[in-house]
Amino acid sequence: MAQAPRFRKESAAPTGEAHPVDGTLPPLKMFTSGLQHVAAMYAGVVAPPMIVGPAVGLSATETAFLMGASLFTAGLATLLQTLGFWRIGARLPFVNGVSFAGVTPMIAIGKGQGQDAIPVIFGAIIVAGALGFVAAPYFGKLVRFFPPVVTGTVITLIGVSLLPVAFNWSQGGNRTAADYGSMKNIGLAAATLVIVLLLRKFLRGFLQQIAILLGLAAGTLLAIPLGMASFDTVRHASLVGFPTPFHFGAPQFQVAAIVSMCIVMLVCMTESTADILALGRIVDRPADARTIEGGLRADALGSALSPVFNGFMCSAFAQNIGLVAMTKVRSRFVVATGGGILILLGLCPMAASVIGVVPLPVLGGAGIVLFGSVAASGIQTLAGAAMERGENALIVAASVGIGLIPIAAPDFYHAFPKDLLVVLDSGISTGCVTAIVLNLAFNHLGVRRGAAADGLAEPVPAH
Repeated sequence: MAQAPRFRKESAAPTGEAHPVDGTLPPLKMFTSGLQHVAAMYAGVVAPPMIVGPAVGLSATETAFLMGASLFTAGLATLLQTLGFWRIGARLPFVNGVSFAGVTPMIAIGKGQGQDAIPVIFGAIIVAGALGFVAAPYFGKLVRFFPPVVTGTVITLIGVSLLPVAFNWSQGGNRTAADYGSMKNIGLAAATLVIVLLLRKFLRGFLQQIAILLGLAAGTLLAIPLGMASFDTVRHASLVGFPTPFHFGAPQFQVAAIVSMCIVMLVCMTESTADILALGRIVDRPADARTIEGGLRADALGSALSPVFNGFMCSAFAQNIGLVAMTKVRSRFVVATGGGILILLGLCPMAASVIGVVPLPVLGGAGIVLFGSVAASGIQTLAGAAMERGENALIVAASVGIGLIPIAAPDFYHAFPKDLLVVLDSGISTGCVTAIVLNLAFNHLGVRRGAAADGLAEPVPAH
């Protein structure tokens, strides 16, 4: 096994020996290690705007603009987490980016509103971010109400809810097109899927981490001779540009949309808390209540600021925590370098628009792996949820069943008031609420203190 890199002592450290988290690397290694974090998260950052943009009727150029804005705001949020100020930021090698949890609710908000939905979505995210910022000091005390049986269920639903998007892409994306669902489209998606799986199987290290990006590139190369790749978005994109504040108009505030995104914020805070605890163990700097509070504040502030620059809600990227564990590079300044790279990519619309060259079937083939890995992560979390207890199995069964209703029966709630549909049409929101309520009912109400300890989230150490 390769030896962990030797760290320099951070000049601002008050002690003679800097903790590896506060250490730095030589400039070239700092840049390449930061670039590796960007490569590991790039597809995850641009995927949500790629889904939401077309869903609300944005053109390819406007969707590319959203992608660039998402890269820019992910970089800002990552710097908030790693460098921090005051009591904001976990100050750990913690990467932030656009959360998948908000995709389905945002599509539900956009139903029937088209492009007018973007200001509504941004307004809801701003309010949800402000709520998260205020709630951060208290959220650590509520962690016991979000055990693996709840978080695992929600993460699984996130992945499962997004898989139909990958299937639609694999068929061509446009249901009215003559070639929708053609063998050519599905064949290209299947070829991309196989390429990604083979790359993950045979590559190692950095190249294995960017297998999805390499798969997208290979699938696009296959599509060019078939006439299925368009370079229009790159030709019309500027080399340098700044994400104009409120490009799609001033934010609008609708109660139903705000409720839906506040639920998403709670889901993101739950995921981030679990990720902070896990990362603290990996880097040998256990997270206390103040660390969690700072990390959640950075999540919330990043989310509240993100819509100003046309970005979506931000939360932790678990795949980058795995990268820290694998490489043994624990410096938060390496991840901060990655945040700086993300900002530079966001300021280069041409770089963001390159992804627009990738045909939808290629994205669909890679999306099956990308979204499926989110569901797999949820299943892995459920493995530690004491499922041998009948109550926990029942919580998962009911929550997943209710969360799948909008996917399996899209018109199930057609007779309900329109404002309620914003929440009900999101399987993530309904599944999350169901899991929380059932967990309270079965594992907390009327149960002796400590009797429901099995499967609960790790307690937060006091500071």
